[in-house]
Amino acid sequence: MNESEKTEIKLKISQEISKTKEKIADYKELNQPIAPDCAIGRVSRMDAINNKSVTEAALRQAEKKLEGLKYMQKTLGNEDFGLCQRCKQAIPVPRLLFMPQSRFCVNCSQ
Repeated sequence: MNESEKTEIKLKISQEISKTKEKIADYKELNQPIAPDCAIGRVSRMDAINNKSVTEAALRQAEKKLEGLKYMQKTLGNEDFGLCQRCKQAIPVPRLLFMPQSRFCVNCSQ
């Protein structure tokens, strides 16, 4: 991996961290408890509870992504950056640009 590719990946990681932090803030806002004194119908309350479950799952996924992005940002200067943690082969640059939190190549991630 050359320096221009590393610079491009570094920029992509920074952008993804910003986007993911915004998503986490939005999910936390949407994940507020529903007040029992809120006058909504039983079906609407059940729908709100279901939506809350979906939002909680999305929040957990976004937090996991942020953790992976921060790890990749921290290891960007290492000589083994861009190598699969399992097989030690180079992770293709397009994969790192698409999923900058990727620690594994396509074959090992399955």
